[in-house]
Amino acid sequence: MRHSIFCFLILVTVGINAAAQDYHSFANPSAVRVRHVDLDWDVLFDQKILKGSATLTVERTSPTEPLILDTRDLKIEKVETSGNGTTYAPGTFTVGASDPILGASLTIPLPANATRVRIHYSTSPGASGLQWLAPAQTAGKKDPFMFTQSQAIHARSWIPLQDTPSVRVTYTARVRTPRDLLAVMSAENDARTPRDGDYSFRMRQPIPSYLIALAVGDLRFRSLSRRTGVYAEPQVIARAASELSDTERMVVATERLYGPYRWGRYDILVLPASFPYGGMEYPLLTFTTPTILAGDKSLV
Repeated sequence: MRHSIFCFLILVTVGINAAAQDYHSFANPSAVRVRHVDLDWDVLFDQKILKGSATLTVERTSPTEPLILDTRDLKIEKVETSGNGTTYAPGTFTVGASDPILGASLTIPLPANATRVRIHYSTSPGASGLQWLAPAQTAGKKDPFMFTQSQAIHARSWIPLQDTPSVRVTYTARVRTPRDLLAVMSAENDARTPRDGDYSFRMRQPIPSYLIALAVGDLRFRSLSRRTGVYAEPQVIARAASELSDTERMVVATERLYGPYRWGRYDILVLPASFPYGGMEYPLLTFTTPTILAGDKSLV
């Protein structure tokens, strides 16, 4: 018992010290902390990149220190700053030396009144957090598919941000895709949205960077209850909805143990068979492998 308590105290102490300095991040949230991110992208399957901008709303403790972000293999085109969120002025930036694991720091000096920073950029075709599937790797064999996987420090490969779990942000996103494909995110998804290649999202609760997630493909939706549902490819959606039909019952059972569910919706995205992970517990939209579709609910 004493050994267990001692180990617990060590973990608590390490956790407190780690919160003061995350050795896997270049960011300086103790001086300038990102509170909100507005994302705007074109998903370019032919180039295997995202191209667009990230607008960061910051909270400043230090009036003189720059904003320092994490990046990995991002092409930074330009930076702008704003004091009111309406008018932006050109800014300067410096990309630090590249580390094979941590990537590179992005340092942005801030004018005295700056509260927002807009970064225009594109990702690399080899971005570690973006997975691009050819049509042959999908159930339909017709359209490509893309999904993100940011745990543990891969968010910096597709978004310039403070890539540390000690920083939590809300976010919005506008995502433009090929017209026949649907985009979904770890955010509020409108299953009734027109499939027009232009999609908008909002995450109202602050989350760490590794839980920002995006998937784009030929997806369909089936409602399981007023607050739960499943997304999957057309060839899989009926089987997925049948297998996951008890989702609402599971949410209710969990609420009896822990209290009301606080996220509004709980949806599940069943990815193509080429998805190389068991799953990922993103808020509002769990990403999962189709291998859970056993036909008898034994793996649900």
